[in-house]
Amino acid sequence: MASNLLRLARQQRSWSQRQLADAAGVPVSTVARIESGARQPSLVTISRLLAAADLELRFRVEAYDDHDDVLDARRAALTSEQQAQHDRAFEGTSQVLTTGRQAATASRDRRPGPGAAGRRGAARSP
Repeated sequence: MASNLLRLARQQRSWSQRQLADAAGVPVSTVARIESGARQPSLVTISRLLAAADLELRFRVEAYDDHDDVLDARRAALTSEQQAQHDRAFEGTSQVLTTGRQAATASRDRRPGPGAAGRRGAARSP
């Protein structure tokens, strides 16, 4: 779970592991080990990493859902080559979504707000 959270955080910011590590003030090896699954971070560490990417971790307690177990079992059944292919496809899809999200945000930011003209006009009034 933590590895996916960090990958998504980095992709949303278009950051490398080094950029995320530098922003969070942790060694790049920490980010790499978490993303590879070699390390499970504490809540403090994962919160710090996500906060560096302007994200926050929120929890909600609900009934157990085995969705992740099913996905983990499917991934475990893949060869290492198939896993690498899956990871590349995931990265590509995530990049497309991130690019689309960034374009939509840039487009929205270029449009003046509904009250912008009125506020400018009001400032000129005596």
